[in-house]
Amino acid sequence: MGNEAIWGARATAWELLALTFRYPDEVLAQAVSSGEWAEAAEEVAAALSLRLPEGWGEGPGGCAGRGDASRSSAEALLHDLRVEATRLFVGAPEPAVSPYEGVWRAVDDGVQPLLFVNPHSMDVERFMRACGLGRPEGTNDPLDRVDAECELLEHLALRVAGAEPPEGAPADADLPGGSPEAAYDEFLQEHARVWLPRFAKRVAKEAREPLYRDAAAYLGAMC
Repeated sequence: MGNEAIWGARATAWELLALTFRYPDEVLAQAVSSGEWAEAAEEVAAALSLRLPEGWGEGPGGCAGRGDASRSSAEALLHDLRVEATRLFVGAPEPAVSPYEGVWRAVDDGVQPLLFVNPHSMDVERFMRACGLGRPEGTNDPLDRVDAECELLEHLALRVAGAEPPEGAPADADLPGGSPEAAYDEFLQEHARVWLPRFAKRVAKEAREPLYRDAAAYLGAMC
């Protein structure tokens, strides 16, 4: 597999993870229910030689065992995923697993975790803006959320693979490190790999819905 194809596969993996870890929608439920999610994940894992746990995706409710594309099946799954995503990542009063880098790293630093106004969240926001990405219109989530970081890595991997940057995006030489590949490596080392492996392990431990256990293993393999 050529270099562009490898980077394209990385972009697809991060796209799949971003889709999975944002608040569940009909697209995710249909992809999982039909088996397309597992098919894409297995294809990319093979292309990138990812080390997934033995039996990944199998067992009752596992993503590899899905294959019912009916509307009722997808609707039922969407309901279950939303209930689980709320428990895991929103919580009342606290999520079972925080989806924000700043919270994890504040705990590392021994300080009170505060959304938005902490140095790690602010650094992620600066990095994303330097790459031409910002907070989507109509949303107010911090940009150090797991799905947003996956989207950034997808964006940079696509640029390394030769995709045209979005209109108004900075030139390659103006990206952090001076190129899409350098920006990708910098963000992976200084942000994603600092907390996402631990986030993935916690999700795998806490999740009751098999999709999130499968996605957590996949995320851990990508980091």
